[in-house]
Amino acid sequence: MKSALVLMLSVGLGITACGPRSQADRALAAQISKDTLMQTVKSMAQATVGSGFNAGDGYAEVWIRDYNTFITLATELHPAETIKENLRVFFRLQGEDGNIVDGFVPKDRAQDASVGYAYIYSALEPHYAGHKNTVETDQESSLVQAVYKYIASSGDNAFLLDTVGGQTVARRMERAMDFLMAHRYDRNYGLLWGATTADWGDVQPEHPWGVYLTDSTHYAIDIYDNAMFLIALDNLMELRPDMRPKWSAIRDEIATRCMAHLWDGEREKFIPHIYLDGSPFPDGFDEMEVYYHGGTAVAIEAGLLSKAQVKQALDRMVANVQQSGAATIGLTLYPTYPEGSFKNKGMYPYGYQNGGDWDWFGGRMIQQLIHYGFMAEAYEQVQPMLRRAVDNHGFYEWYTVDNLPNGSGTFRGAAGVLYDAIVLFEEFAAANH
Repeated sequence: MKSALVLMLSVGLGITACGPRSQADRALAAQISKDTLMQTVKSMAQATVGSGFNAGDGYAEVWIRDYNTFITLATELHPAETIKENLRVFFRLQGEDGNIVDGFVPKDRAQDASVGYAYIYSALEPHYAGHKNTVETDQESSLVQAVYKYIASSGDNAFLLDTVGGQTVARRMERAMDFLMAHRYDRNYGLLWGATTADWGDVQPEHPWGVYLTDSTHYAIDIYDNAMFLIALDNLMELRPDMRPKWSAIRDEIATRCMAHLWDGEREKFIPHIYLDGSPFPDGFDEMEVYYHGGTAVAIEAGLLSKAQVKQALDRMVANVQQSGAATIGLTLYPTYPEGSFKNKGMYPYGYQNGGDWDWFGGRMIQQLIHYGFMAEAYEQVQPMLRRAVDNHGFYEWYTVDNLPNGSGTFRGAAGVLYDAIVLFEEFAAANH
């Protein structure tokens, strides 16, 4: 069975066995075929994902938002039962209301942990404890997407009929979507809400750690959460066409409202937040000027922008990179939030999610450029991501504005998205040789 990534490439580029090949395409294909840097990074990614499932050497947990981005490669490298068992753990830890945890750890590690998580246990899961970052609204969507990618890669449609606690995987996926509509849906705007965070991030400004909703939380709507939901709904309906009558209209309405309420046509960008109870940032800071790279990339994946708008987004990202001095379009956002905007000390300007440079999202934008036919641009923009992986002997979590590596040094999410992008480049090269 063709992988979802191969199918994406075929649709995005219109490549067929007998289609026309331009001279430029042939030249680029030849260059890609000879790109030893790309092949080195591909091998590095295989070794990194082949060595485990936790987010990286800085984390004990298996996180669903990370697993979602390297599960395609993991399915190639690990036994199918191992891949499915990780997914089952998330379903066993699913809340009665349908919510999905962020990650899980062995129970003995949870008992000894001192980082402050409120661990979640279930009678269905004897070996692991979970935890949930409540400021974010992407866990449920991430799990649905991960199941979709596993099935697209393996052809194992029967997994949908596996039962966990007397409910099929398919039913539990739908319950996760039901949770978002029941507990994270704002009826005034017709969109999902979460806490205020920086772009796709999971740290709110009002607390030194910032991972739990509190009395001081400023609730907001952003493009990332809603785009992730749209992708998950598309995945769910593709896997289970019988669910279309319920979810198709919801999907279309969410997409329409994203563009009606979150798209700034004058600035040609998604606004950072719609605030439901005021902003946590100083009055003198014009947040409307902030451009979200990660959320925009996911919105493109959700099909919200036209090809012309995708090119405009790329041009804006490249300009932001040049103005900031960053190395790649994985730059989370630009301009950054001012010093002191977040009580979490790691969220300084160009730190962590406040303007850190992440291959984890830059690699997703590369994939979308390929999907929309911007192959030459994708190839140009991926080069600094590949180069720093080799230069630093691994896939780091994020990079400073000076291109210095930070965080986990075996960040599997970054390895996964770059690997998936390389596969798309290889498919293009094979089709245009």
